[in-house]
Amino acid sequence: MESRDNNGKKVTPVLRISQLDALELNKALEQLVWSQFTCCFHGFKPGLLAHFEPEIKAFLWLFLWRFTVYSKNATVGQAILNIQYKNDLSQKQKYQTLSKQQKVWYLICTVGGKWLEERCYDLFSNRPLESFQKTKYFINLVVGLLRLGELLNFLVFLQKGKFATLTERILGIRSVFCQPQSIRQIGFEYMNRELLWHGFAEFLIFLLPLINMQKLKLRVSSWSLPIERYLNIDNNSILCSKECSLCGEWPTMPHTIGCIHVFCYYCIKSNYLLDVYFTCPKCGKEVQDLQPLKYKIEMKEVYMH
Repeated sequence: MESRDNNGKKVTPVLRISQLDALELNKALEQLVWSQFTCCFHGFKPGLLAHFEPEIKAFLWLFLWRFTVYSKNATVGQAILNIQYKNDLSQKQKYQTLSKQQKVWYLICTVGGKWLEERCYDLFSNRPLESFQKTKYFINLVVGLLRLGELLNFLVFLQKGKFATLTERILGIRSVFCQPQSIRQIGFEYMNRELLWHGFAEFLIFLLPLINMQKLKLRVSSWSLPIERYLNIDNNSILCSKECSLCGEWPTMPHTIGCIHVFCYYCIKSNYLLDVYFTCPKCGKEVQDLQPLKYKIEMKEVYMH
């Protein structure tokens, strides 16, 4: 499994996890470069870069390729992890750098492929409708086949540990360590703690939307401040309330939900449409039947009390 480069140093294949880490670092770098570049145009008219975004991205990735793969036979993510590409098509056992043809084709497959994927529909949009539909179908078919090839390549990669991407397999370029590697140290205590909190956070994200927080709040408050409940409610007791239990104003088109409290029609209707399990904020009773008051409340009654 080991070979030696021209200087006599050992060259060993790269672990699967290290190759995947390098790919993620490359993606993070591309996002960072693009975000820093767009910050330079915040003071300009919005949408200034939208029309030429694929070409600008291609130019930036070309610039990165020139000072990474072309110069050092390694991407930025690989350089961080002490990894570089090896010409796997060479029959020699010693380390062989990538040929110029492999570097250029790597540029075409990565940078050119991303640009073509974003611009393919625009290139054929000026054609007649029937011709464009056929071209669109052909493009979707080719993209689907490439995605299938990437999936199959990834499954083979998980088994063999070589060629993390389809481009690497087609061009015959392989990831190897630049220097002999020591055993990778793993802090299992830290990993267990992170996995525990990650699982707990995922559980809360799933659980919290299912909890009726308003009803739970009323339940908890009822333990400390008991709420007087009424079994038989008539409209005379409803007339004792001269304000909406939600907005606190004089009730407009007063309605009741089955308890002694009064609500504005629009207040209770909007809250009930938003939450079918809506409960009265004062007594905690669920909505039974939204009904208008049978007895008219006169404004002069406010000044009688």
